[in-house]
Amino acid sequence: MFNFEEINLDRIVVHNVGNKHLEEDLKLSKSEIDIDDDDVRDVLLKYFLTAFNKEEFYHFQNEAGLNMNEVYCYASEFFENNESFYDQSTNIAVHLYEKSNHPNIKGGEFYLVAFSGCVVDGEVCNALGIFKSENKDTFLKVYQKNENFELGCENGINIKKLDKGCLIFNTEKEKGYKVCIVDKTNPNKDALYWKEDFLDLKLREDNFYHTQNYLDMCKGFIGDVYNDENEVAKADQIDLMNKSINFFKDKKEFNEDLFKQEVIEEPEVANAFDEYKEYYQNERGTSVESDFDISNDAVKGEQRHFKHVLKLDKNFHVYIHGQRKFIEKGYDAARDLSYYKLFFREEN
Repeated sequence: MFNFEEINLDRIVVHNVGNKHLEEDLKLSKSEIDIDDDDVRDVLLKYFLTAFNKEEFYHFQNEAGLNMNEVYCYASEFFENNESFYDQSTNIAVHLYEKSNHPNIKGGEFYLVAFSGCVVDGEVCNALGIFKSENKDTFLKVYQKNENFELGCENGINIKKLDKGCLIFNTEKEKGYKVCIVDKTNPNKDALYWKEDFLDLKLREDNFYHTQNYLDMCKGFIGDVYNDENEVAKADQIDLMNKSINFFKDKKEFNEDLFKQEVIEEPEVANAFDEYKEYYQNERGTSVESDFDISNDAVKGEQRHFKHVLKLDKNFHVYIHGQRKFIEKGYDAARDLSYYKLFFREEN
């Protein structure tokens, strides 16, 4: 994880990157900004860094090799020669402008920031920050005029809402640096330009990655195999979802044999799970680890994708968080309707 308690903002330059597709301009500043006001520096640090609050790291990549990734190369040149900071800011801004070629991409201010004193997984290193502000908020302004107070409004940047950000830590260069990102744009196809087209990143294969990958596979197994088509009741599907996510929440280390023993239990289901794991690895071109330390951040991120709701026609939604043994399914021939019987001790 990273620690920003002793971080310093050393240098900053601001450009404006428009939408190339809409023939908006790329406006480059002539020089860096000198920040003498400590309050402004503190506000900028809060704006740039607060949104980076989970341990999800990436590496730069490129199909033709790392040296063909533009941002990786510009960052490397800066880390090797700090005097190239302004030149790299224009290089990266031009590259971002070239990738802003979809009509839905918003133009905005582009910031390149040099940091020192970062602590990442216990290692002290420098970092290069790339940020973009796309949205403006309206702020109410109260000011005194003569003996009265007047009201006005101004458009500006909300320092609690960073739209897009990227921190490149000067470590693991040979693997593509250790990188983390923020992208508050709606996660649709048009929004992928920041992570994929502009930065070209892949997830770093660490505990966060392994945890997320395994939970994603569990979700796929339930959706593709342990499902209605194979005559698995919805309540049983939800039960397996609950047991899977709870296993990850309760343990510090993941062991696949123990997972099968405590969560999957039935041998025939375990065999189907093994077959699906092989299919998943081949389909995704990835390896699913059997032993790793569990990342709490990854569990929290994936938990929202595990649905706990049993929907019965349009009449009832049953939220299942407990054990499957407290639910029984049956069929009422007289009514020609299925039913669920719920067992509980207390009504709150």
